[in-house]
Amino acid sequence: MDAGLLKRVLSIDETGLRTEELRVSGQNLLSGPASEISFRIHRAVPNRAPQGLPELKDGDPGLISLKENLVETDELHVRNDHAVNEQQVKWRAVTACYGSALGSVFNHHVIIHSRPNEGVNQLRVRYSSSGMDDLNGLAVDVIYEIHEEYPAIRKWVEITNGSKSWLKFDSLMIDDICLSADYLHISDLTPSGRGAVSSIRAFSHSNKTHGVLQVSEVPSALRTISAQGSMGYSLDHFEWVLGPAEQFSSEPVFTYAYAGLPTQTISAISTAMDRAVETDFQQYLQQVVGIKVFDPSLFAPLWCSWSNYGPLINDENMRKAADIAADIGIKTLLLDAGWSEANSPNAIARFSVVPDSANFPDFSETMAYIRNKRLNAGLWITCFRHPTRSADLKALPTAYSYPKVERDGALAMSYASKWRFYYAYDLIALHDRYNATYFKQDLTNIKFGDIAIGHDSRTQKESLLRGLRGLFEAQDAVARMAPEVHLELTHEIYWGTPGTPCDVAALKYAHYFHVPPNDYSGAGHPRQRAAVQHLRNTDSLRARLIEGCWNARQQFFAHRGLPLRSIEYYGAATVNFENSLTPAIQQRQLCSWFMGVPSVFAGDLESLSELNKKTYREGFDLLDRLNRQYGVYTHFQFSGVPGPTDTDWHWWGKLNEQGCGAVVVLRGSEGLASRQINVPWVRPEVNYRVRACFTDQEVGVFSGDELIRGKLTLSLERYGQEILEIKSI
Repeated sequence: MDAGLLKRVLSIDETGLRTEELRVSGQNLLSGPASEISFRIHRAVPNRAPQGLPELKDGDPGLISLKENLVETDELHVRNDHAVNEQQVKWRAVTACYGSALGSVFNHHVIIHSRPNEGVNQLRVRYSSSGMDDLNGLAVDVIYEIHEEYPAIRKWVEITNGSKSWLKFDSLMIDDICLSADYLHISDLTPSGRGAVSSIRAFSHSNKTHGVLQVSEVPSALRTISAQGSMGYSLDHFEWVLGPAEQFSSEPVFTYAYAGLPTQTISAISTAMDRAVETDFQQYLQQVVGIKVFDPSLFAPLWCSWSNYGPLINDENMRKAADIAADIGIKTLLLDAGWSEANSPNAIARFSVVPDSANFPDFSETMAYIRNKRLNAGLWITCFRHPTRSADLKALPTAYSYPKVERDGALAMSYASKWRFYYAYDLIALHDRYNATYFKQDLTNIKFGDIAIGHDSRTQKESLLRGLRGLFEAQDAVARMAPEVHLELTHEIYWGTPGTPCDVAALKYAHYFHVPPNDYSGAGHPRQRAAVQHLRNTDSLRARLIEGCWNARQQFFAHRGLPLRSIEYYGAATVNFENSLTPAIQQRQLCSWFMGVPSVFAGDLESLSELNKKTYREGFDLLDRLNRQYGVYTHFQFSGVPGPTDTDWHWWGKLNEQGCGAVVVLRGSEGLASRQINVPWVRPEVNYRVRACFTDQEVGVFSGDELIRGKLTLSLERYGQEILEIKSI
């Protein structure tokens, strides 16, 4: 298979399917022929469908209780008392299948070439069995896909059960390869953490001249990309049951090649990997993989009510917040937990989709007030519902997951049940009734599984992937019926609390992903209004605010393989105690969140001084103008310049294809007072005018070649920052 820079040499015969070589620029990356795919097969004893389990009524031990541990929502006490009875069906191992030896199980194979769309070539290799009694009629398809403009090969597996047996599959490796030792220099381009491995791992040659990105579209903690480059499903979290005439299709994975000489700039080394990731790879994610493409300027900057308010929001304080937010240039006001009815008098979280009439006597009027301020109205929502008062459970009384997951008297509903559509209709109804156009989806624990009777899952482990797919299906339902709505997934809803980082899979279904951890730097007590707090150590508060900016840049950069317009880091603290929030710190916030787009801002807006408001207003106006003029929100360049630091100098680009836009420069706690700033991403033959936006000064006119070579020099104070506007002339 030929994908330009990338070539995959397959061997297909009656014995099996192998990749003999995986070449980039003519160099073979494999340590030896690859087994290609692998999985295990088990059959049900007796041969029947495994049944879900009913809730135990007598002293039910099937309960997982969640309770907040700290003031941060990232931490919980988890009391896990569940003891679910075993299902009646047992599983007996049948065989282990390896691509290179498929002929030992499957005695027929066919090769099918097709061209499903213009510029798309597809190879389908099918192995089927008419021999082993348990597996007679079973078929495995391995599909490879090439899009002619890109050095990438996408791959997935389909398993069709044409047998009479109930079968279970696990240990599925979609691309069971092993790269040679020369290519095991790994760079993660999305974070690993909270039980999930990175979804984009770069494997480079030791001299950094070429390599591959191994990319998985498997969601959350179900994914594995090994240190040798193989890709598939986690052994701990994945299995799938197939009855007669059923089919399983895996999520795709793909290999993306890069090559080129490292280039020494005046400040760093520009590698082929970095250059590929920030350019054509981003186009591949959008055009082939299907990452959501949208205009972030419609909703950013966004302000969230959680910091300093917690659940104690009401019509009066949200109207005041809307007044200030509109004045300073915020475009979306998100009502976090607290707008809806509480499940109990002292509940912290609010799990209903019915407005709290005590705090919002006329919620329609509250939402209309926000919209009349020319703000988008956003709402927080979760999958927990009250067991007796919820309309969801009155309509679908068995839709909660089992073992039961309880939090503040509410039960976690199951995305592995038909309730996922009810959930989608909840969001659509809130949009239709209140014109809510942004939803923050939060707080679930898919990771505990669901084996309730009548739900889709055949086993508790199978329910993990079914739950994630159900969550995605709900997103698609909302997108179809309310296309103007923008959807945010939090790390918590995506797996558990705390949850996993963002990955490729999530951004195929949601516009934004709220990455872990929540950050309350500089906000004092995160659930108390500024006026009731008594904080006097201004230097310490300023240090925390600066630290929050540094935390944001680290998280954005850790996700640099993804379009950063979709990454939300919580959050830039819009709170001022004793003049701790200085204009310089506000500008540092603007710069730090501008690595992606300026969201999320959170904190007591009523604490802001007039100078604070003026600084935000001018800053947001600046970013909005730069985006309207150059489309800066959709770009991020980082090759050939220093990596993130808060001690020395750090800069990055937000330049369009013509090399126009913004370069964001920050100095940390140390470093020289003056520094040459190279801009490797402009066109060498074009002349550019450079202007310093914060100081409103012309820096000069430079050729693109001069900017690349670092002729531009900038001076900054310690913890200073500047946005340089780069405009062609």
